[in-house]
Amino acid sequence: MSAGAHLRSIVGLIESGRPCADIAQQLQAVEKAIVSAKKALTHDHLDHCLSHTQATESMGSAGEEFCTISKYL
Repeated sequence: MSAGAHLRSIVGLIESGRPCADIAQQLQAVEKAIVSAKKALTHDHLDHCLSHTQATESMGSAGEEFCTISKYL
């Protein structure tokens, strides 16, 4: 299930009056998925962008990009 579909499902749970424990459990699942996606993005950026920066490229530029991304993590 995609994150968007999962969130729509949670809205449906709320609208149908499902118990708070059920809703909280589903929200935790979405939160874990988001944390996992953030970690994957960070690792991907480190692996593919920063570690492959050529000597001719500006490491400062790659570092600045990482700093920008990290604001959202």
